[in-house]
Amino acid sequence: MSAQRTRRARGDGGYRKRGDSWELKFPATDPATGQRKFRYVTFKGTETAARSKLRELVKHAEDGAFQAPARQTFGSVLDVWDKALTVSPKTAERYRELVRLHIRPHLGELKLQAIRPTRIEAFYNDLLAGRRADGTVGRALAPRTVSHIHRLLAKIFSTAERDGLITSNPARKAERPRVERTEIEILTEDQARDLLTKLRGRPMFLIAAVALSTGMRRGELLALRWRDVQLDLAELQVQQSLEETNEGLRFKSPKTKYGRRMITLPAFVVTELRTHKAAQIEERLALGLGKDGADALVFRQPDGSPLLPDSISSEWRRLVVSLKLPKVSLHALRHTHASQLIASGVDVLTISRRLGHGAPSITLDVYSHLTLKLPTNSRT
Repeated sequence: MSAQRTRRARGDGGYRKRGDSWELKFPATDPATGQRKFRYVTFKGTETAARSKLRELVKHAEDGAFQAPARQTFGSVLDVWDKALTVSPKTAERYRELVRLHIRPHLGELKLQAIRPTRIEAFYNDLLAGRRADGTVGRALAPRTVSHIHRLLAKIFSTAERDGLITSNPARKAERPRVERTEIEILTEDQARDLLTKLRGRPMFLIAAVALSTGMRRGELLALRWRDVQLDLAELQVQQSLEETNEGLRFKSPKTKYGRRMITLPAFVVTELRTHKAAQIEERLALGLGKDGADALVFRQPDGSPLLPDSISSEWRRLVVSLKLPKVSLHALRHTHASQLIASGVDVLTISRRLGHGAPSITLDVYSHLTLKLPTNSRT
């Protein structure tokens, strides 16, 4: 069969080879006129992939979801992308906030095909200078925030590229803002010891003690259940994380298989957990609530309900001021634990697994300023 002959496909569509690409042809109804016309989309890939893409475009056209790329605005692409989001609710909230506040106002009305890398770079410069889409000047965004927007834009344009609306992703070719690497917050041994001394007797004490001793994240600590703690073995299992969204609280599984992990506990934390568990039992009996169930949370409200992650962070900031603690975030306790492991000569694979990183390379990147002499493991 000639390379130029049009192959037939479902719904009177077809495709043919054009250089190193495929020309996909399919019928679609023009939403403005109601007329049914053939549309053409250029697609790069194998013939099998071209056939699959054609079937997808035909279905979109039959469902009335296809618009001619030449007339399509980036805003319509954002609409389609939003409906297809499959990330966690918390991530979706952040993505939609960035789109609503920054991406849509600046780029939403532009024709999709007209957006070039230079236009995206101009958009980044506007954000860095605080220039709004309406011409007024407001608060400038930090380079790190604009870098997040860059990564999100690349994802959105990648969807348009996958769907055959554009032949290349302009965000990938745009230069992202330079982000200066800042040193992570870490407590010294003396600071960590003094912090626990000042917190003793307060609800935040045990949360801080476990964080410093395990490197667990805030959400992992607040999702920890007694069934996942083996005090006799001095270990616990990280199985879930708790996140706070606009829709409420949500328990979620780790992003990667390494997020679900076993962590050993030092003797003093085991002792503190035993005391904490006994106090919880006494409190429930005094309130007439009976014994705990197997899925009871380690850190919780008196009635057994979860603690609010954002409230815990707010309480931490309040204690930092009132107790004159080192001015670091709660997450700094995780970094402090990692730095202690590095200082003790633990290999990078073991540290990575204990922290729940998806790969040792993440550990090396985050703690690069501490890892000049970090031992490696042959399995990495």
